[in-house]
Parts: sequence; C-alpha cells; structure tokens
Amino acid sequence: MTRITKAVFPVAGLGSRFLPATKAQPKEMLPIVDKPLIQYAVEEAVAAGITDMIFITGRNKRAIEDHFDKAYELEAELEAANKQYLLELVRNVIPKHINCIYIRQSAPLGLGHAVLCARPVVGNEPFAVMLADDFMDTADGVKPVLAQMTEVYAYERCSLLAVQDVPRAQTRQYGIVSASRYQEKLELVSGIVEKPAPELAPSTLAVVGRYVLSGRIFDYLEHLGTGTGGEIQLTDGIAALMRDERVLAYRYDGQRYDCGSKLGYLKAMTAMGLKHAETGAEFRDFLAELHVERENTK
Repeated sequence: MTRITKAVFPVAGLGSRFLPATKAQPKEMLPIVDKPLIQYAVEEAVAAGITDMIFITGRNKRAIEDHFDKAYELEAELEAANKQYLLELVRNVIPKHINCIYIRQSAPLGLGHAVLCARPVVGNEPFAVMLADDFMDTADGVKPVLAQMTEVYAYERCSLLAVQDVPRAQTRQYGIVSASRYQEKLELVSGIVEKPAPELAPSTLAVVGRYVLSGRIFDYLEHLGTGTGGEIQLTDGIAALMRDERVLAYRYDGQRYDCGSKLGYLKAMTAMGLKHAETGAEFRDFLAELHVERENTK
C-alpha cells in the first residue's frame, strides 16, 4: 500500500494582507498564542504520518528554515540557565525523524507553480499540500484534518480536496467545485473553477487549504498556461487531472480559520487562547469581563 509520506508547504507568498507585520517576517511565522502557524501545520502533517516536509520558499523566508533548525546559541543559554522546560520546547519543535527540504520558488507564479516546484523531490508519489494560513482545529479525540484525509486516501486511492460550504458572496475568494454525493462526507467532483463571481459559481462548496494529490498532477501543471490573475493555478491542474482520474471532495471534521485575513487570525488566536493550558482560564475570565464592560457602556 502506498502511504503518503511527503507534504508540500507553499510558503513563498508576500503576506501583503498583514503588512507591516510581514515586512520582515513570513506570514507563516505569525504566532497563534506561542507557536507559529507553520509549526501547527507541520505538527498536523506529522500526525498524519508525513516524514518529508517540503517547503517552497521565497525571499525573506529564512526565518522558517531557522525555526526548524537547531539553535545552538539559544540552547546553550537555556541549558546554562537550567531552564529545562524551555530547552525541551526548543529542541522538540520538530521530531528527529522528520526531513525538512527547502526549494526556492524563483518567481511568484501562483500556487500551481509552487506545487510544481516540488516535483524533483516528490516524483510520481501521491502527496499532500498544506496551506499554513488555513489553520485547522479539531475537537479533543478527533484526528487532525490531514490525518482524516490520508485515512480516506488509503481506501479510495485518489486525489482528495478538503472542502467547506461558504457564503455565495465569498466564492470569488476560493476554488469552487461542482460535485455529487458519493458517500458520507465524500462527494465526486465533476468540475472545479478558480474564484468565480457569485452569480457564476456552480455551487458554494469551496476548496480550502488541504489536498492529497496524485503524482500525475505534475504532468498537467507543467503544461498549463497562466490562468486567473496571470498565475499557474492549482485549480486548473486539478480540473485537467479530473479528465483521467477521480477526484473526491472531503467534508472534514474540524474548524477552519482563515489566518490569511486579520479577522480569521483574531478568531484563531481567541479560540486557541481559550484552549491553551496556561492561558485558557484567565483568558476566558477576561473575555467575560470585557463583554460585561461593553454591555454596561451601551
């Protein structure tokens, strides 16, 4: 049985919606409480059995490489200060059996091009694609979203797209699929279009930042022209792949926060702050007090 062992993280984007915060740091390094977005995504991949993390990087993304590398000076200072808890946190940012591979995307040519950059490492294997700014949270006892998808892949053996329903007014922000019910939580995709206007969208079922893709997707991406926005769109590659292979849409269990937007980021920070062992109780009290104060000033 072919197991999914490789995940591609397209992290070359400018993060312009978060300027000036992202002027000198990658948006993927923005923290949710005490861990950056990219670490949450990597942890989700590790939980799904991924061993090779392939980062498609650009200029000013060195902080991502540094985050997953050994920090000799920091570790030495923490050890000298006998701060063992913090030392273990730093040493265990990523498990020792995980391989981190960095590939530079030479030009901002779109998500499809970023994925295509991974071909020399992925080869013809099935693989995952994870967008770190789509932050996925699951309830206690529920598998992380990518682990749910790799489990489905083990049975279905075809490409999978994580999907959720969105308001029709927001269809121009997503790839939108046409699909028919296949089985519980799964739909057979019959069409996909990138960022359609609300009046032209075939549905409100949107693709969000988790994919499991057949290695054949590279053949189609390689021969695509530019699409929406003058970029090589992954959506167009998937549409071409569908002519030869099944593609399924998966309605995952979990809550997605669009951390590419300020509001989505604030929501994720709030949700995880409430769940965090160190901050949860006091943060909940603070929010309750804030609510009372606002009610009293009305």
